[in-house]
Amino acid sequence: MSESPTEHFEQAEHAEHVAHLGDRTRTLVSITIAILAVFAATVGSLETLETAAAFGDKNHAVLMQNKASDSWGFYQAKSLKQNLYALAAAQGGARAQEFSDNSRRYADEQKDIEKQARGFEAQSEASLASSEQHERRHHILTIAVTLLHVAIAVATITIIMRGQLWPWRSAIALGVVGAAGALYAFLS
Repeated sequence: MSESPTEHFEQAEHAEHVAHLGDRTRTLVSITIAILAVFAATVGSLETLETAAAFGDKNHAVLMQNKASDSWGFYQAKSLKQNLYALAAAQGGARAQEFSDNSRRYADEQKDIEKQARGFEAQSEASLASSEQHERRHHILTIAVTLLHVAIAVATITIIMRGQLWPWRSAIALGVVGAAGALYAFLS
């Protein structure tokens, strides 16, 4: 989530201005806004990290799948050679034993290549699962940071509506839900 790098300074400046007025309610609301801004910045950073991790894991999954595909292609090439040597050995002749040995060698090599290809596929699947988990967290954190930003806006309404505390209480409730959502993203 892109925010102005000076947004938090603006919140602090506003809080300082309100503190000079000596109004306890405005001071409390300003402190609440500052705390909500810190939570919003933190959750926004976590959201960005989860997005980057999702992309990284997805890229790793694609790379591993490409390596698996290359390995399976190599496996097929070895299989063709193994079958050709087996056919040549079955024909008999002076080189039948040599052809038979080559056929067994290619069959043995295929086993190693198959193991490697399956390993790449397993790594790809694990990276995809990890990417999906990061994407899920990202979506939850997006909602959480949005709630925190809305809470900041609602808390600001309290200052405008001098003396009415329902917007401030609503902002605290929204902030708690946003913070709980961020916590939920990592606990579930």
